[in-house]
Amino acid sequence: MRVLIVDKGGYALDFAMRCLADGHRVKHYIPQTARTDQIGKGLVEIVSEWTTWMKWADLVFLPDNTRYIAEIDAWRRMNPDIAVISATTDSARLELDRGHGMKVLAKHGIAVAPSQEFKRYDDAIAYVKRENRRFVSKPCGDEPDKSLTYVASGPADMVYMLERWKKGRRHKGPFLLQEFIGGTEMAVGGWIGPAGFAAGWWCENWEFKKLMNGEKGVATGEQGTVIRNVGKSKLADQVLAPLEDCLVSTGHTGYVDVNCIVDDDGTPWPLEFTMRPGWPTFNIQQSLITGDHAEWLADLALGQHATPPSLNSVSTGVVMSIPDYPYSHITRKEVCGIPIITSTRIDMSLVSLCEVSRGTAPQDIGGKVETAPCLVTAGDYVLVAMGVGETVTESRRRAYRVLDQIAIPNSPMYRTDIGARLAKQLPKLQAHGFAAGMIY
Repeated sequence: MRVLIVDKGGYALDFAMRCLADGHRVKHYIPQTARTDQIGKGLVEIVSEWTTWMKWADLVFLPDNTRYIAEIDAWRRMNPDIAVISATTDSARLELDRGHGMKVLAKHGIAVAPSQEFKRYDDAIAYVKRENRRFVSKPCGDEPDKSLTYVASGPADMVYMLERWKKGRRHKGPFLLQEFIGGTEMAVGGWIGPAGFAAGWWCENWEFKKLMNGEKGVATGEQGTVIRNVGKSKLADQVLAPLEDCLVSTGHTGYVDVNCIVDDDGTPWPLEFTMRPGWPTFNIQQSLITGDHAEWLADLALGQHATPPSLNSVSTGVVMSIPDYPYSHITRKEVCGIPIITSTRIDMSLVSLCEVSRGTAPQDIGGKVETAPCLVTAGDYVLVAMGVGETVTESRRRAYRVLDQIAIPNSPMYRTDIGARLAKQLPKLQAHGFAAGMIY
């Protein structure tokens, strides 16, 4: 199969390498910017533009939903027989326009937390003071700054942050203030094509979003995630299955995820859509694919039966990064070319390379220091280490065993508690019938 990856941020290197290992031909388009121009060098074939390769491809994979969508939409209308895994303009709006996404959920009978969209800080500040309640702030649109998603401890805290953002003119567009709802966070996703959701499996997942252990520090998106694929999911039945016809009508082909808070009464409250592969969720999902990593996606995109992955096993993924992640303010030359040395015993199928390339560096070879070829960093978001097991404990132990076999100079960073909080959270969820059968 000929696979074309149209990759705005260089997110999908691991998928490209797995497709190559499965015997496919791969062209990987990554814009040659100062941030991305080293990713994948020497590992996959990087092409300088993507439009001329569309006719070449059997499978086109778009791992992002903020660029190239309109062009891909037009291509699909003219070439319906080509397998494309991508959001559409209509489906991407469910994630990027949070207010719209909440309205679609409510229209389909799914309870959503009260929220209000704002364009002016002064209006938002006045609203918080008037309501005098706890809120969560979330940006609308494509906003790379994860710190703008903020869970306030109370109304005064929220007003302070709004005043601070106002001084710095931080938001580039509208933002949402959503009423805070306490409970336990859990997400569920499914893969959808023209025939609807892939039959027989859902992806339940738990994200760990803060930089430091114990959910301390700056929000990064995800520092690690625990996932499992299941044949039946109560959460999917409540927040995804009712949307099937609506999602098919948008033309979306690929992953759909809804992150929720399950309150103490057992009601799930959707927080947001993800209308694309998640990072590192998609990397971790690869560890549970039992066969070819590209063929099932092509089948899904063309409305055919997509072979399910391994069911019920748990996979834990942990992000390894280097300073100054997550800010990424320092120049590329300071975070590129750092050697990634792995043990000869390591199972590389459990290592998902992210901002990595092929280079050379001093190494200990036969008791002597020699400069030789090796993997090197191509940015500060380096890799995801994974472990698979029948329980959360077993999977997270195996993930950290993989990390123990990787050495990187320049102070590599990762959380050491990914998955640990599920010891307390799983019983709460299972009391309401969620995460059924999952063992910590």
